[in-house]
Amino acid sequence: MGLKSALLLTTLVLTWQSSLAQKAAQAPTGGQTHIYKTVGNLELPLYLYKPAGQKAKKPAPAVVFFFGGGWKSGTPSQFEEQCKYLAKRGMVAITVEYRVSTRHQCKIEDCISDARSAMRWVRGNAKRLGVDPTRIASGGGSAGGHLAAAVSLMDSFDRKQDDQSVSAEPDALVLFNPALALAPHDDLPEAYGEGLASRLQHRARGPVAKVSPLHYARQKQPPCIMFFGTADNLLVGAEAYRAASVAAGNQCHIITYPDQKHGFFNFGRGGGKYYKLTVAEMDKFFVSLGWLKADGATR
Repeated sequence: MGLKSALLLTTLVLTWQSSLAQKAAQAPTGGQTHIYKTVGNLELPLYLYKPAGQKAKKPAPAVVFFFGGGWKSGTPSQFEEQCKYLAKRGMVAITVEYRVSTRHQCKIEDCISDARSAMRWVRGNAKRLGVDPTRIASGGGSAGGHLAAAVSLMDSFDRKQDDQSVSAEPDALVLFNPALALAPHDDLPEAYGEGLASRLQHRARGPVAKVSPLHYARQKQPPCIMFFGTADNLLVGAEAYRAASVAAGNQCHIITYPDQKHGFFNFGRGGGKYYKLTVAEMDKFFVSLGWLKADGATR
C-alpha cells in the first residue's frame, strides 16, 4: 500500500471512529441501562434509578427526565442528581437519551417521537421495573422540558412500530425552564413569537407551530409545575402557556427565582443553591399529588 493510500485509509478510519463517537452521549453513573428504542443501527438507552430495597409487590411512582440542549446537543447525565435524589425518596427515576441534531441529523419531530417512545416503554414495562403505570411523570429542562410537555400534548409524531395501545401520556409534569412557545401565537408579543419561529424553522421538519406546546395548551393536561429564573427569556412563553392551560381547567404553576438566567437549576451551578431549591419544590409537588410522603429532606 502506498503512502497516499495509507494516509487516505487512516483518514477514513478516523472519520468513521469520530462519527461513531458522536452517536453516544455522556452516560450518567449508577443507573440501570435499558434500550427502549432502536432506529436503524442506533440503540437509544435510558438510565433507571430504583429505590433501595424496593419491594416487587409495591410499585412506585416514576418520573422520566429529558435533557436540554436545543434539540441539538446535551446528555442524559444532566438529570443524574435529580434521579438519585428521587430514588432515595422512593420513586423510580429515569433519564433518557434521545436523538439530537449534532449526533443524529434529526429534527424536533424525531425528538418528540423518541420521548413518546420512552414514555411508552416505561409504562409498557412497568411491572418488571416496579413502576405504578398510573403514576408516571415526565420532566426535563429547556428543550427537554419542551419534550416533557410534548409527550402530554402531541400524538402525531408517534412511531408506527410502537405499541399504540400503551399510553405515552404522563400523569404529571415537572418542567425546568421549558421551551413552550416556539411560534407566533395570539397570546404572545408579536416580535417574540416571530423571532423564535425564524430561529427554529431549520430544526423542524414541518411548521414550527405543530411542535409548539403553547398551541396545544388548552387541551386537558395532568398537573404541572415549572421552575424559572426571572431573567430567562423563555419565561414569557411559559406564562402564556400557563394562562391558557389554567383557563382550560388544568392545574399549572410557575415558581420563579429572582434574577436567575436559563439553566440556573442545574446541579453544580451557582454552588448548588438553586438545584437544592428546585429539588425541594419538586419534592413538595410530588407530596401534594400523594406520590411521596412528606418526610423528605433535600441534601
